[in-house]
Amino acid sequence: MAKKESRQQVYTLLVEIGRSPEDDLPKKATGGAMMLYSSGVDEAEAVREAVALLKQAGLSPLDVTGYGTPEEREAEGHEIDAEERALMDRALAENAVVIAQMTPYYD
Repeated sequence: MAKKESRQQVYTLLVEIGRSPEDDLPKKATGGAMMLYSSGVDEAEAVREAVALLKQAGLSPLDVTGYGTPEEREAEGHEIDAEERALMDRALAENAVVIAQMTPYYD
């Protein structure tokens, strides 16, 4: 029996987060941003999965900006290095959300 091909794709998302008691951000931070890779059959599912995971982790997601699949990003001229590609491949292979970077915001 042939293996059914997965329709999952990986999407690059930028999530802005506000403060919450469990967020582990530096004390003087006013919030932050997270660059992550999330898998889903479409971008909407990838966003829902990422937001649900972040809320479960005690974070307070405020806004999500989607940058599309690796192919869509490359078509727009984005360069994707080997490290970033490896994180994307991991998110896809594990059907997971992989956080690439977290940046705290200060006033």
